[in-house]
Amino acid sequence: MGFTTYMKMTLRILLVLSVLHLSAQPKSNRFVVVLDAGHGGKDPGNSYHGFVEKEIALKTTLKVGEFLEREKDMEVVYTRKSDVFIELVNRPKVANKLNADLFVSIHCNAVTNQTPAGTETFVMGMSRSDMNLEVAKSENSVILLEDNYKKTYQGFDPKKPESLIGLTIKKEVNLENSIGLASVIQDNFTHNLNRKTRGIKQQPLWVLDAAVMPGVLIELGFLSNKEEGEFLNSDEGQTKMARQIADAILQYKREYYSDDSAGSAVTEPRVAKKAAEITGAAQEEVLMNDDKDGVYKVQLFATSRKRNLNSTDFKGLSNISFIFENNLYKYFYGKSSDLNEVKKMYQDAKDKGFSDAFIVSFSGGKASALK
Repeated sequence: MGFTTYMKMTLRILLVLSVLHLSAQPKSNRFVVVLDAGHGGKDPGNSYHGFVEKEIALKTTLKVGEFLEREKDMEVVYTRKSDVFIELVNRPKVANKLNADLFVSIHCNAVTNQTPAGTETFVMGMSRSDMNLEVAKSENSVILLEDNYKKTYQGFDPKKPESLIGLTIKKEVNLENSIGLASVIQDNFTHNLNRKTRGIKQQPLWVLDAAVMPGVLIELGFLSNKEEGEFLNSDEGQTKMARQIADAILQYKREYYSDDSAGSAVTEPRVAKKAAEITGAAQEEVLMNDDKDGVYKVQLFATSRKRNLNSTDFKGLSNISFIFENNLYKYFYGKSSDLNEVKKMYQDAKDKGFSDAFIVSFSGGKASALK
């Protein structure tokens, strides 16, 4: 199938999903969260040192649900509550059919190198990080275990980067909300549990793309790292991680949704207020963005939260600048029209620990990753 044909097909699928979402069963007066425990049944997910992803994901997910179910106006629905195999295409369908407010998928990471550790939370999007692309391939590869997967996913191949590109064509109306939730989740893990954070990543993951409401995919940590795996495999570790996820969901609900005067009914998300805030911020950044064509910089990271340019988050690097684009603050290090000079800055950023940094060029006031 040609790229153009695939793109058109993807748009048709997304249009159908949108129609299905609009015609889903009426919303109740409760905030509906669909919790998705990754993998299950014949798909164990990652397995290292005797730690099995499908088991840890399920136990942690059920604990998240237990915390949320204590709230009077919350409705929690699970894609699975036992060790069963659920086809990837059916996981977001559960949320779409219910017209849910939020979709949260829980997983565990693993790599051949047993040193990496830390939590990370994914939202829909495309990243140039090779490791992120490998996560996307890994999480999407469960498709290959399904019956009639070629027909169900209409040519989508989780092993091919060109297939992943098609998944990025999606309305961005829910992206900011998803990033907002992801930010709180990561902050909770870091500040409340002192877990190492690998940040918020944007990846074309099918399970998030097909869900037509805000959603995140959480990687609790690396089972390949024995110490981290032991923590995630323990009842204490699962309870602590679940508590932080549940608290983040409740904070998200308070920030993005408002209660009516009756005290329990959940109304529409505060889209208008958020849109106004974004517009104001965007105008501010447009005024700051005076970069000429042919200028190169090193992009360090992108985040939904504005950072002080003197923040320790920049690890001592100076000459920091930023723009606001696609609901994200994008932070850059250095500036030069000499590519060789910027390549040295790029190496400086890598040495400081910015493993996902990459060089961008500016054209028409917009930054594009250097190929």
